[in-house]
Amino acid sequence: MILVIALATWLVFGSATAFNAKSKYLYIREGRNNKDSLLSILKRGDYMGNTKTFSLLADRLDMWSRLKPGKYEVKKGASALSLVRMLRNNRQSPVNLVITKLRTREDLARLIGKHFSTDSTDASLFLNSNDSLGQFGVDSFRMMTLVIPNTYTFLWNTPVRKIMAKLAEEKTKFWQKNDRLQKASNMGLTAEQVYTIGSIIEEETNKHDEKPTIASVYINRLNIGMPLGADPTIKYAVRDFSIKRVREKHYMTEPGASSPYNTYRLKGLPPGPICTPSPTTIDKVLEAAKTNYLFFVAKTDGSGYHHFSTTFEEHKQYAAQYHKKQDERGNR
Repeated sequence: MILVIALATWLVFGSATAFNAKSKYLYIREGRNNKDSLLSILKRGDYMGNTKTFSLLADRLDMWSRLKPGKYEVKKGASALSLVRMLRNNRQSPVNLVITKLRTREDLARLIGKHFSTDSTDASLFLNSNDSLGQFGVDSFRMMTLVIPNTYTFLWNTPVRKIMAKLAEEKTKFWQKNDRLQKASNMGLTAEQVYTIGSIIEEETNKHDEKPTIASVYINRLNIGMPLGADPTIKYAVRDFSIKRVREKHYMTEPGASSPYNTYRLKGLPPGPICTPSPTTIDKVLEAAKTNYLFFVAKTDGSGYHHFSTTFEEHKQYAAQYHKKQDERGNR
């Protein structure tokens, strides 16, 4: 009897895992949260060597009726009883969605597909559907304005709609902080317009101290009805982010020529952002310098900084120096 009790105790409370790693994640998809499917997953995934004790405990503790789809962390050495309790109580492992700089809706769809149960193709369909996005007050062009780069925590089986609802909620909170909405209004801009300008500047430079000056150039151009002439928007239009030097062929021939993101040929802002600007960049736009600058071009010293000009004649001199240096580097 003592041996039987000892064996039963070991089977219930002893290690039930069969892997050597520190932990292993168990993914239960929608429609597979049932006894046969889970036992099959546990056996094929080498989570545990013997599922009989686990199955018996699950029956006794009524786990099967309470089993939910999700992502669960199975730690090395976990007992059959602890695994049953974890699944019975739906103690899922959280998923951190880390968003830095994304350029396209497809980039976001791939990120969602990588970290959640939703397939990236289904995510892309949602993010490109104006009917789906209408509930958040945006269309497919402006969809990325919902995304403020940050780390967001969800459950693995969170649907795309709820992911976007959370992002939209956090976007509202972001703009309500630090008088951001009021600052944008004082500039005669909406939050989405500030975001779009920020997205262009995000692609122009990583020099935070220079961003308010670059912002002033684009705002000055907008105010006088001058095309933005922003190289990053042309790269976005042709979907080639490897371009070192934007040339006439990029914005005068297809697909760039007729793109709504062609800020060389069209006046005003593009219909939406070309990437997700950092909160810092957004704030730099809201702190745009008061200047008369209408032009800027990269310096030739490789510092990443720019020369700013109020006249085209002055700008041409700096641009000639830059183009000469680019030619010398082979970026013809």
